Amino acid sequence: MNYQRREKPGCGGCLLILLLLIFLSGGARGLIDFLGALIFSGMAGVLLFIGLFWGITYWIQQKVSSYESSQSESHNRFVWLLVQILVNIAKMDGQVTKEEVSTIQRFFQYNLHYSQTQMLWVKDLIKEAISNTVTLDSLLQEFRSTFAYEPRLILLELIYQILFTKGSVPENELQIARNIARYLEISSIDQRTIEAKYMYRGRQATAASRDSTEQYYAILGLEPGADREAIKKAYRKLSMTYHPDKVSHLGDEFKKVAESKMKEINAAYDYFKKINKA
Repeated sequence: MNYQRREKPGCGGCLLILLLLIFLSGGARGLIDFLGALIFSGMAGVLLFIGLFWGITYWIQQKVSSYESSQSESHNRFVWLLVQILVNIAKMDGQVTKEEVSTIQRFFQYNLHYSQTQMLWVKDLIKEAISNTVTLDSLLQEFRSTFAYEPRLILLELIYQILFTKGSVPENELQIARNIARYLEISSIDQRTIEAKYMYRGRQATAASRDSTEQYYAILGLEPGADREAIKKAYRKLSMTYHPDKVSHLGDEFKKVAESKMKEINAAYDYFKKINKA
C-alpha cells in the first residue's frame, strides 16, 4: 500500500450552510416561514449544530490538506511510512493501546516539534495506519526501495528514539529494532552505534568517568579501549554518513535530527581529543 496525498475537502455541506445563512439574515419569506416552523420543533438548533460541526471539520481538513500540499513528496512519504511502521510495531501484541498512540503523538509533538496543524495530519495518519492490514515486511521493503542509506539510518534512529521514550525497553522490542536494521541493510556497526547511544542516555550526569568514556565510545560505534586511529576513522565515517545535507529533502525536522546526531558525534570526538586519545 503506497502513500497517497489527501485531496482538499469538497463542499458537500455548502447547501446546508447557505440555508442557515439565509435563515439567520432574514432571507426569502417562504424560507423564513419554513424555518420558523423548525424553530418551534427544535430542528433549527439541530441544523445549526450540524452546520457548525461540518464547518469545523471542513476547516481542519482544509488546513491538513494545505500543509500536506506544501511539503515535498519525499517528506510526506517518509512520514507516512514512519507512522505506518511505528503503528505496525505497536500492533505486534495484537492491539494498539491508547498509551501507545499517545506515545507516538508525543514523539512527533515534543521530539520533532510538530505544530498543531502538523499534529492534525499525524493523527489522521495514525488512524489510517491502525485500520490498515499492510505487513511490516512490506512497509520496510517499500522504505528500502524508496530511500537511500542515510534516510534509512534516520528511520532507525527515530525507531530507537520512540522505543526509549517509554523508559526501559524489553529485549523483545530491542530485537524488533535490530531485525528492522538488518532488513533495511544497515550495517551492524551503525546499528550498534544507535542502540548503544540510547542504552547509555539514561545514565545520570553524575555517572563515573569510566561510564562517560564508554558512552562516547558507544556514540562512535566503538568498543571501549579502541585506539586513536580507530577513533579518527569512526569519526570521519559518521561525519560523512550523518551530514544534514544528505537528508535535507526529507524536511526540516529530519534535517534537525541529523544535526543533533552530528553534535553528539562531534562531542564524542572532542572528548577523546581532550583526554589525548585521538
